[in-house]
Amino acid sequence: MSAEEILNYVKQHPSGKVKLAFADIDGVLRGKYVSAEKFASIAEKGMTFCDVIFGWDAADVLYDKPGVTGWHTGYPDSPASIDLSTFRKIPWENDIPFFLGELNTKEGLPSPVCPRQLIRKVLADANNAGFSPVFAQEFEWFNFAETPDSAHEKQFRDLKPLTPGMFGYSILRSTLKNPFFSDLFDLLKKFNVPIEGLHTETGPGTIEAAIAHSGLLEAGDRAVLFKTAVKEIAYKHNIMATFMAKINENLPGCGGHVHQSLWDLTGNHNLFYDDSDKQKLSETAKRYIAGQLHCLPHILPMFAPTINSYKRLVEGAWAPTTLTWGIDNRTVALRVLNGGSASCRVETRVIGADVNPYLALSACLAAGLYGIRHGLTLDQPATVGNGYQDESNGRIPYTLKDATDNMKNSPIAKELFGDIFVDHFVQTRDWEWRQHLRVVTEWEYKRYFEII
Repeated sequence: MSAEEILNYVKQHPSGKVKLAFADIDGVLRGKYVSAEKFASIAEKGMTFCDVIFGWDAADVLYDKPGVTGWHTGYPDSPASIDLSTFRKIPWENDIPFFLGELNTKEGLPSPVCPRQLIRKVLADANNAGFSPVFAQEFEWFNFAETPDSAHEKQFRDLKPLTPGMFGYSILRSTLKNPFFSDLFDLLKKFNVPIEGLHTETGPGTIEAAIAHSGLLEAGDRAVLFKTAVKEIAYKHNIMATFMAKINENLPGCGGHVHQSLWDLTGNHNLFYDDSDKQKLSETAKRYIAGQLHCLPHILPMFAPTINSYKRLVEGAWAPTTLTWGIDNRTVALRVLNGGSASCRVETRVIGADVNPYLALSACLAAGLYGIRHGLTLDQPATVGNGYQDESNGRIPYTLKDATDNMKNSPIAKELFGDIFVDHFVQTRDWEWRQHLRVVTEWEYKRYFEII
């Protein structure tokens, strides 16, 4: 639709309102309704939005160290812009119009800590190097037959899974809960977040969906919107969906794997595929893989951003623990699929479902471009067999603290994303680590109360 057609739709919608949203540093959408009349002014002149969304955590607790915003700045409104190309109709809200946007600095420049601005920056770097990135993210998540009220009343303990048992790829379970499955598939498509596949994963009430591939910015938008849309559709069925990376130590974790390839600027040629190569991989692809392997320890918090993330990254639980790559190998960090020119791609499997998609996609691409830009060679052979046992190139850090310290002290991270973003982001991850240190857990009671 043209801008004029979009504005006419907004003006004529019977609700008389529009929904706007911005992604915070954790990938949580923060937004509001505005009147159709107000939106007309916003579309013409822009708007402002409180920059506290970059000054607090996922629980709305303010960070304690001064950064880009805080008590020292007074948490002012920042200039913000709405991207008309993100226009969507929310099918579970009477098709009201919806838009995404990003925050700017008071000088009108892209905010260096806004996740959607970061993905724009990395996309521009790729385009300037002659590449057109094609990306897609897939998610695994758990679903519970609970409401926010019931989950809080139970203090998030003994929640009832949507379905019982370990039943991956189940035809029975998708039939048992068909109204929910059908709404997910159909409403996401109407919301312009098309998914290529939807199935149960191994775990009680667990589902996996693969979002259709697209250009980088659209892929980021789709992934961010997917997580919120799934939760909202679930609400309609008295279901709670969670994208925690690890819901239980006895169950597999939830991945947010990113599939990626580089094409020429015409979009006609996949630059990762080379039929003459033994592994069907071009030099561009090999340098891209080498770049990700080299950069991964420096940017891991962008792939694994929470305390809980690292409880997923353990051996034998379908998540990688080593800095490895392989051909169609699900035990390594980077799984390469090289079946043909149309589908040749890299899948980064380190990424958890709890990630901010804008940051994860930006980190994948920036690390790959680093390898190309610096002419890195893929000297590390592809891992064949059990990637958990291949520590020849090192292993993934064990904790958010270790990963954050790596990123904080890394000149590579600052080369990729800039000093301001890195300084702000690692401060938010350090805050996350310090918050968990304060809490006395159920595990500690069970382990120490009687015996120590």
